[in-house]
Amino acid sequence: MNALTQTVGGMDLDTFIQLRRDIHQNPELGAHTPLTAELVASKLESWGYEVHRGIGGHGVVGVLRRGSGTRRLGLRADMDALPMQEKNRFAHASRIEGRMHACGHDGHTAILLAAAWRIAQSADFNGTLNLIFQPDEEGLGGAKAMMDDGLFRRFPCDAIFALHNLPGIPVGTAVIQTGPTMASSECVRVLIKGRGGHGAMPERAVDPIPVLASMINAIQTVKSRNLCVDEHAVISIGMVEAGSVYNIIPDTASMLISVRTDTAQTEGKINQRLAEIAQGHEYTFGVKIELETTQLAPALVNTASETEMLRQSLAPLFKPGQLLPHAAKIMATEDFAWMLTEVPGCYFFLGNGEGEFHGCSVHNPHYDFNDELIRIGSDCWVKFVKDYLN
Repeated sequence: MNALTQTVGGMDLDTFIQLRRDIHQNPELGAHTPLTAELVASKLESWGYEVHRGIGGHGVVGVLRRGSGTRRLGLRADMDALPMQEKNRFAHASRIEGRMHACGHDGHTAILLAAAWRIAQSADFNGTLNLIFQPDEEGLGGAKAMMDDGLFRRFPCDAIFALHNLPGIPVGTAVIQTGPTMASSECVRVLIKGRGGHGAMPERAVDPIPVLASMINAIQTVKSRNLCVDEHAVISIGMVEAGSVYNIIPDTASMLISVRTDTAQTEGKINQRLAEIAQGHEYTFGVKIELETTQLAPALVNTASETEMLRQSLAPLFKPGQLLPHAAKIMATEDFAWMLTEVPGCYFFLGNGEGEFHGCSVHNPHYDFNDELIRIGSDCWVKFVKDYLN
């Protein structure tokens, strides 16, 4: 990158590095992020933003208006941590047992705050800037909670953008891709109802356990035999449960299935096939089977015009070959996808680094956010705000 400096808009970069590390040391989980939210809100207020607290719980929105422009831009950062025990031994490791910023949300928050400071100092734009700080991304509930609390009605946005660090690719590299970018996530609960009995007399029972075993085998064929090679999906059975005693046939058996796809069409095809498998097993084994599907988040799909706008804006900040149009398919889920169902926009990635340390995967007890991204990320946001709101 050619625009890196050791200061962020006149404030020493170390200030924001320390802020990031303070957040890292004091992680908060899920929708309960009061300390992080208040830290964000107080900083924004001190820099002249109109601050709104308590959006969908502990969500914070900072608004800055300049000039008479009618364009409205939203930038979003997530704030929550994970219920994990950190294994790092550096000075800024988590101080709270069983909690850790293992996905870099501490860094995303610091990036947007650094950008907020710089933007407030220069005010070189014409329109409305909405900075959205969201809790509970990891639980996939924070974006929806803020939207249900009137996020886009109260703070209208013509477009919305977010970023995430990406371990395993070099610092100074970005991935900005059009279309499906992260997977949807749904949980399918399967309940098989048979008839219990004594293990010595299975002929008097309707045993749900062989049905469960047969369904597991059938479900494993859905991706390889029912989807085309260009239809991306992950189907994982994460929990099975049946019985409590070795010599009693249970009344029921159940399992939980994780289904991830990158399009609603593929998701629908999988759900239809799961229903057909259940129906076939009802006929074959004489049981009743209930399917309960819960959508946790849709696929994250970047809109074409907003993605191209972001790419053109940020291109001068990156060296040739360091602004990538796509990366390996990521089948993890991001609840920013809910926001993109209402407002067009783009979600992009910044390389967190390679090697054993900064290349360590997210959701790993040895992960740490690369502080160099605070200046890289804030450079990106500052330039894009100036380009978009003009």
